[in-house]
Formats: sequence, structure tokens, C-alpha cells
Amino acid sequence: MRDAAVGFHCPTCVAEGVKETRQGRTAYGGTRPTTPTLTSIVLIALNAAVWLAVLVTGWQSSALVDRIALTPVGRCLLAADADRYFPSVTDEQVCGRIGGTEWVPGVADGAYWQLLTSAFAHVEVWHIGFNMLVLWMLGPQLELVLGRARFLALYLVSALAGGLAVYWLSGETSATLGASGAIYGLMGALLVVALKVGGDVRGVLTWLGINVVISLVLPVSWQGHLGGLLGGLAVAALMVFAPRERRAVVQWSGVGALTALLVAGIVARTLVLA
Repeated sequence: MRDAAVGFHCPTCVAEGVKETRQGRTAYGGTRPTTPTLTSIVLIALNAAVWLAVLVTGWQSSALVDRIALTPVGRCLLAADADRYFPSVTDEQVCGRIGGTEWVPGVADGAYWQLLTSAFAHVEVWHIGFNMLVLWMLGPQLELVLGRARFLALYLVSALAGGLAVYWLSGETSATLGASGAIYGLMGALLVVALKVGGDVRGVLTWLGINVVISLVLPVSWQGHLGGLLGGLAVAALMVFAPRERRAVVQWSGVGALTALLVAGIVARTLVLA
């Protein structure tokens, strides 16, 4: 990684990003951004805004977190004590009959927005700080290589893939939040780009390996990390290995098919939990 005015750049990625292709185009067909930091800045600002909203509404006891964190099934709460709930109750009507005072819906109850809103939500300072630092390090160089629209697709599909993995693999009443799935998607994309240009991937693999170990050792959502990583690898492969002829058609058709597959996985899990 090299120090630069916009963070840290991977030499092979920068070289690929500035390669002379069609005028105004990146190496992989996207429109070359004049300010490759813009999308990352907007994403960081969105995450910061949500974190501030959580902070001013109660921080660790914020009711907002219950609405935007990813919870596979709904939870029956006691409004007087946000830390207490009935873990065996997954039906709103039952919740009311046994004395629960608040029902918080999960994804299986129709709160599908949680699959993406959870990727913009954080509670702890260290959590948002680490995720936004990595986004600032990787985002601009990947946007320079892929173009703005393709980079944004990479970020959002990785976030959705991380959410799907949490939906399937986490506890039914667990609450998961954080941009880590999307961040791991960016790490996977960096690895794919480095492989495509024949760069030295040992540094990327080492960095990725350290983060995988952290995911397994610390009490974090390894499910979201795994899903985001696989999503990022898949989207990046579609982008950089698409044939030059009809490149855009192959790229966007592939991303559309991948997104449809993720949606099908969400529907299947919902039917299982219903």
C-alpha cells in the first residue's frame, strides 16, 4: 500500500485504474470518476449519520437499533426494560397475550429493509471507526478501477450477501449490525483485481487472513463477514473477467442474476422461518 492524498493506494490497482483505454473509461468499462473519493465520502457520511441518530436516541439502549438491526424473526420486548425480552415468542399476537409490551418485527415478519439498513448501523465507536477507516483505504482505489456505478454495486451487493448469510446462519433472535459485510466485499474485490493484473497478492492475502482470524476469535458476526467476502469476490470477478466485447451487458446481467439469487435465498429462508 502507498500513502496518497486520498488515503492508501494499492500500486497495481492504481496502475490498472489509470491505464489508457477508451477515453473517459476505466480499465473495466466504467466511467472514469473525476473525484474517486466521492462515493466513499457519501457512504461514510451515511454511516456516521446513522451512528449519530443511534447516539442521540439512547446509544446502546436506542430503540432505533431494534428497527434497523438485522433480526431474523421478531422479538417480544418489555418496554420498561429494553434488555429483557421473551426469546421463545416469535408471534406478535402471542407477545400481547403473555404480557409483552412491544413487538419488534424481524426480516421473516416483513422487515426486509433490515438486510440493508443493518449495513449502515453501528453502536460502538471502535466498530464504526474501523469499518470507515478500511472503507476510506479501499473505496477510492476500487472506484478508480471500476468506476462509480460498478463500485457502488459492489458495495451494496456485498452488504446484501452479508445480510443473507446472517439471515441463514445466525441465531433466529440475534440482532446483527455493521458495515463489515460490505467491507469484506471490498477486501475480496481487491484480491480479485490484484490477481487479474498479475500483482503480488501476498500482502492482500495476509491482511485478509488477519481479519478472518479476528472474525473467528472476537465476538463479531463471522456470518456477515463470510457472506460479504463471497459477494465481493463474485461481483469483482464479474466486473474484471467480463470479455471486452459486450462487457457492460455481461457485467450488469451478471450482477442482476447474482442479486436475483440473493433475493431467492431471502425468500427461501423466510419460508423456512414462517
